[in-house]
Amino acid sequence: MASARVLVRRLATGAVPEIVHVERRGAIAVVRLNRPDKLNALNLPMFRAIRDAAKSVEAQAGVRAVVLHGAGRAFCAGLDVKSIWRDPLSAKNTVDELLTRNEVSGATLAQEVGYLWRQMAVPVIAATHGVCLGGGLQIALGADFRFASEDATFSIMESKWGLVPDMAGSLALRELVPLDVAKELTMSARVISAAEAKQLGLVTRVCGSDALGEALAFAAELAARSPDCIAASKALLNANYGRGPAADERGALALEARLQRKLLGSWNQLAAAAKGLGVPAAVQPGFREMDAQWGDEVRNAAGGGGGDAR
Repeated sequence: MASARVLVRRLATGAVPEIVHVERRGAIAVVRLNRPDKLNALNLPMFRAIRDAAKSVEAQAGVRAVVLHGAGRAFCAGLDVKSIWRDPLSAKNTVDELLTRNEVSGATLAQEVGYLWRQMAVPVIAATHGVCLGGGLQIALGADFRFASEDATFSIMESKWGLVPDMAGSLALRELVPLDVAKELTMSARVISAAEAKQLGLVTRVCGSDALGEALAFAAELAARSPDCIAASKALLNANYGRGPAADERGALALEARLQRKLLGSWNQLAAAAKGLGVPAAVQPGFREMDAQWGDEVRNAAGGGGGDAR
């Protein structure tokens, strides 16, 4: 890249703040989610910008480590629900773009914002502070390491909206926590502290008030080592910690996307969203009984079948 500062995405023509900022500090690429007025919540332009940032970093020569963090008071508050669902036609187009699978990567746009960091040869460190919820946690789970300030809070928030996590975070969960813990966090949408996240294995290090500073120092330490050794170590440990062959990961991504498409727009998903948005209880739609198809899905998953994304 000709410049150390890379403009990843502009929301419109004219001078506007870049919503994801990439800065080179020697051999370290520092990627900042830069929508602080919205606690770095994810709208469609931000999904695109994070994907583009990951690709731009991967294409840069000499990068030996990446630090990912959020501007302002938080790492990322998750999905910008009001932006995504502002009108039915826009919501449909947004969902189609987010959940259409890229045949090259095997991932959807929603998944690429986490999955592309996992695929990088260099180590990626997520420095989290404030809220790290829903999609924000899914992005952090795509990193190799998660450093958290003491004030950081975490949640797999998607069930609040009647959805499953669909940004490749389930790949990391299977490596980090036991199955029952993953289920408890996913089904309850419980918000946990940095200390509990560390105890459970979701967080690598709790860093007082300066997760970013410690992440940068650790990145510098790794960048000073043989890049071949670091890349080989990442590949070796990824393979031996249960990720399996690439085809298995592609199958897991396809399953995420397929289940999410089934959920979106269903009665119970919309009922969950209404509750999450604070619709008055008197007019909130109630949940219906579980559709029989979900029993089939659980049985298929237990038997190892995932199917293709549709």
